[in-house]
Amino acid sequence: AGSPPAEAAGAVEAAGAVEVKTAGAADVKTAGAAETAGAVEVETAGAAETAGAVEVKTAGAVETAAAAVKVETAGAAVKVKTAGAVETAGAAVKVETAVAAVKVETAVAAGTAAPVAEAGTAAEAGTAVAARPAAEAETAVAAGTAVAARPAAEAGTAAPAKAPALKAADFASDQDVRWCPGCGDYAILAQMKKMLPSLGVPRENIVFISGIGCSSRFPYYMNTYGIHSIHGRAPAFATGLKAARPDLMVWVITGDGDGLSIGGNHLMHAIRRNLDINIVLFNNRIYGLTKGQYSPTSPLGKKTKTSPMGAIDNPLHPLSIAIGCEATFVARSIDTHIKHLEGVLRRAAEHRGTAFVEVYQNCNVFNDGAWQYASDRQTKSEHTIELEHGAPLVFGRDRQRGIRLAGLDPRVVELGDGATEADLLVHDERASEPSLAYLLSRLRHEDGFPEPIGVFRAIDAPRYEEQLAAQGAAARERKGAGDLNTLFNAGETWTVP
Repeated sequence: AGSPPAEAAGAVEAAGAVEVKTAGAADVKTAGAAETAGAVEVETAGAAETAGAVEVKTAGAVETAAAAVKVETAGAAVKVKTAGAVETAGAAVKVETAVAAVKVETAVAAGTAAPVAEAGTAAEAGTAVAARPAAEAETAVAAGTAVAARPAAEAGTAAPAKAPALKAADFASDQDVRWCPGCGDYAILAQMKKMLPSLGVPRENIVFISGIGCSSRFPYYMNTYGIHSIHGRAPAFATGLKAARPDLMVWVITGDGDGLSIGGNHLMHAIRRNLDINIVLFNNRIYGLTKGQYSPTSPLGKKTKTSPMGAIDNPLHPLSIAIGCEATFVARSIDTHIKHLEGVLRRAAEHRGTAFVEVYQNCNVFNDGAWQYASDRQTKSEHTIELEHGAPLVFGRDRQRGIRLAGLDPRVVELGDGATEADLLVHDERASEPSLAYLLSRLRHEDGFPEPIGVFRAIDAPRYEEQLAAQGAAARERKGAGDLNTLFNAGETWTVP
């Protein structure tokens, strides 16, 4: 094969015979973790950790352990650029090129793995070879006609670099958040961004969809895909997207006005279909964006610009509607109860099927203090119950009260006054029958009950998008792939003059 020129600032030592056969040429550059310039197929598992064996350590130098380097080319020359001192001392490394590619394989494991920082290797026929200084080192093996190399994108079995773990800040967009100072929406946004990294879902696989309202600005503030859709129609958009792209994680962000007034019909049907989507309804009991009209959840007697003598509409209760539609996951949290809120959002994200979450959210401009009894640190333990699967319904600052059933009616009882925890209603979020979950959704502060927070219901049921895909696959199996042109021209046709 002849003796190639050797110029060095590092050193290359071969501890065994090196055999070179060439009839073509390829140019190989290595820089970083087996990164190739234009075109090498490298069978490795990791940063220059080779498939089956030889490991390479570098910090300006590359060492391989064991016997001989063998270079065979089907062209005329192999040219390797190195970026530091190179030592080879064993373990058969074989380089082959075949007209359009350079393939690097190794055999015989040696030593422990270490990533390559920046270096290449040089091989020579029979004797030790020196390398040029790091900035310009080239070692040529034979000479002849150049051979085209395979593009780097096709490189063997090289493992892709692992994406860095995401943080809450990675989910923040570059948009200025435009909610009123003190709005409860800020807390919900913060807990959503804090929770999402724990799921390990890439941002490009997450979509937030909203309708119209203060809450509906949410997609602008998330560094994911998003759709700011039309009033009340976010569940319809989400249905279409999830049916077409079941691989995506889809979130619907809505409010008591957007979701329960003009969007009530769409919300109901999305829930009953049990698509694998997550619906978060911000409930502030007011129309905030349009400056303070009463909403579908405003309590009776609420005086607003559109109900100056007090609202006379019976309010809707979001969780009662969701459970009435037999939602497979139903939960509630409070904007200021941040750890609880983060946990509820995570449970919703992990559920397979429609997850419906109501968040008590304060509108400090048009309905300040609507949920004061549930959010105030001094009073919330007396007015809320944190649901726990398999545990009795106990509440109070000293856990001195509980909920007991008298027939089908719930009753508040004092523990120790003729009642024990054994007498209380035990929460079962996995019950397939939704009646008890519905009963819990009707415990209301204005009726003298503590209001439950946490997960009301979490069951498994068939998912719409999976059944839809199965039906499509069955139809194609029976009839073959569809063709729109054939369909348009099928059956009876006629001409309209």
